Amino acid sequence: MSASTLERTARPRKSRTRSRSVNGRPALVISTLLPHQYDLRPASASLICPDCKTWVPITGIQAKQQKLVPHDTGRAWKDAAVRCQGSNRLVRVDVAFEVWQKRLEDGAAETAARRRTTVRRKPKVESAPAVSQIAARRQAPAEKQRAAGRPLWLLRKEQWASAEQAVRDADTLRAQLPDGDAPLGAPPVPLKTLHPQRRVS
Repeated sequence: MSASTLERTARPRKSRTRSRSVNGRPALVISTLLPHQYDLRPASASLICPDCKTWVPITGIQAKQQKLVPHDTGRAWKDAAVRCQGSNRLVRVDVAFEVWQKRLEDGAAETAARRRTTVRRKPKVESAPAVSQIAARRQAPAEKQRAAGRPLWLLRKEQWASAEQAVRDADTLRAQLPDGDAPLGAPPVPLKTLHPQRRVS
């Protein structure tokens, strides 16, 4: 396979270039970027290219005219060699180095001072016991008495004797009709079974 048929890959980005070509797009103003999106140190002046979102060196950081070096959109020697549209774009540095460094340090201190939000969980509310559970709790003393040697039939008889009068009173009240059982102005309800006869014409 010849070298011409191989796919070209992105080239490494040089920190300084001698290219005199200038991108026709408006100059990129440093103050429009966040402090962590650019680096103003003379040895490593660079910023995140708005087009390809990668770090690109700034050439001529101490000269009168600064611009982004020509660069590809992908990683060197791995991605395809696609030239970024932000290459050779002029950069206007309108932030002093001391101001940028202070903003960067203040942002790092603020991030370090942040605390996680405490999650307050709601207290668990116990569910109401079922009827069978309530009955089991009430029968627990009876089971203890039976375990003491008393027969179960005698225990049931004593329980019925203590509740018999209350049960009979409830039955008596249930059998009585409440006052005003019939609607006002309505005929009384017949108590006998009616047997209507057909009218002979």
